[in-house]
Amino acid sequence: MSIPGDQHNPYAQPQQPAPAQPPYGQGVPQQNPYAPQGAPQGPGAGGAYGYPAPGGPQQPGAVPGPGGFDGSGAGGPGGRGAGNWLWAIGGAVAASAMGGAVLFAAGAFGDARPDPDLAGYSYTSDLCNQTSFTPFESANYKIKPAGGSASGSSGTAAQNPQYSGVQQDSLDSMWCNAELKPSDASSSDYSSTWVYSTATLHKKTDPTAEFADSYRAYESQRSSIAYKVTSVPGIGDEAYLVSRTDDSSGAYVILGVRDGWATYQLTWSSYAASRSGSAKPPTTEQVSGMLKTSATETLRKLRG
Repeated sequence: MSIPGDQHNPYAQPQQPAPAQPPYGQGVPQQNPYAPQGAPQGPGAGGAYGYPAPGGPQQPGAVPGPGGFDGSGAGGPGGRGAGNWLWAIGGAVAASAMGGAVLFAAGAFGDARPDPDLAGYSYTSDLCNQTSFTPFESANYKIKPAGGSASGSSGTAAQNPQYSGVQQDSLDSMWCNAELKPSDASSSDYSSTWVYSTATLHKKTDPTAEFADSYRAYESQRSSIAYKVTSVPGIGDEAYLVSRTDDSSGAYVILGVRDGWATYQLTWSSYAASRSGSAKPPTTEQVSGMLKTSATETLRKLRG
């Protein structure tokens, strides 16, 4: 019998208007193809997504209720509430596993950063002392004697070559700049030739992934000056040669080398007022050969 004020029973009084649907997941009837004949259909009659509940058949005497397996209205192991509960537990476990993986990758459980592969190279405060100038001297270039006044210090002779270096937690950096002069240049010839070199020991970050692109960028850039980039075998783990395609009044060539986590760059920059002078600048091919030889000998010294 019905008690005044009770909600309509959708099973006992189908001729009456259906009650308003409750929120999703709270007693919404679903057809369960696996339920026994005559068993009530709904979220309490089977497992998640219409499959049998993990607990198997219900115990004798248990009367399925609208929201669970025991008539109490609470979700149980065989109801949709149980399915959501199991899915929530599984999701929490998966999220915890993923979070742990992220923490492990980020080094929260220890320093997972690999040791730097410096390939035997070590820091020196005077890179010029380790730089091989022999190939340039063999091409009749010598280090220009120091003279004149250094910028901002009147009366002080400018040092040539110039060197500097610094050691930091993440990088050890070394530089050497040297001005060269053709041995057969006359006093009336105007020319400028510099060799710039830098060596870097990367102690925190592996430069491998971006090294090639840093030199390929010369060839890809949109500029009024065109460059050619070629790979150079036999020097370090990888090496690239960058040269300007227009060398009518000089030459500009860069050689970049990576060996492990150590990188080295040697640059030749020369300019001559006229090719008709007594000192003719070398061709790009000649400069490339000098840079390769110098870099090979210099890196050998830095590893010694």
